[in-house]
Amino acid sequence: MLGSVLGSGFIAAEETPNPLVPEIPDLLWSFVLVAAVGFLFTKYVVPRFTTILDERAELIEGGIAKAGQAQVEANAAREEYERRLADARGEAAHIREEARTEATAIVAEARAKAVDEAARITAAAQRQVDAERQAAAVSLRSDVGSLAAELASRIVGESLADDARLSRVVDRFLDELDSAPVAGQGV
Repeated sequence: MLGSVLGSGFIAAEETPNPLVPEIPDLLWSFVLVAAVGFLFTKYVVPRFTTILDERAELIEGGIAKAGQAQVEANAAREEYERRLADARGEAAHIREEARTEATAIVAEARAKAVDEAARITAAAQRQVDAERQAAAVSLRSDVGSLAAELASRIVGESLADDARLSRVVDRFLDELDSAPVAGQGV
């Protein structure tokens, strides 16, 4: 019975078409349609995709080239900035050095003027002191002379009205004063 069931099953299987296996005309038409779609796809769609992709690649490469150019320009600008900064620093150092030199020269000139002015003032003061000393000595001589004459006339008891005699007495008295050691000057 099993054999009759199996045997009859094979016969029945050959008579009904298998839904998983298409028929030959269907396969041929499917192949023709796939070939037509493939031809149209490679003829129209693929070149369009290729063109779009090429344009995008060119844009990207252009952007990369622009970025590279911008990087080169930025580097050049940075180098120029650093060079100018170094020049400015050098110039600032030079200006500071010149200012120090000028300040030293100005101080030296002012010091020289101050020394000259001090010497001039000292010389003028010394001349004034000498003139006042001479004036005081002359005044003192006349005062001492008149006092000495008056004292001598009181001691002697006679008048020393004679100018020549008075002058001799005063001169002798002053000479004795000049030759006598001054107290505190050790002889």
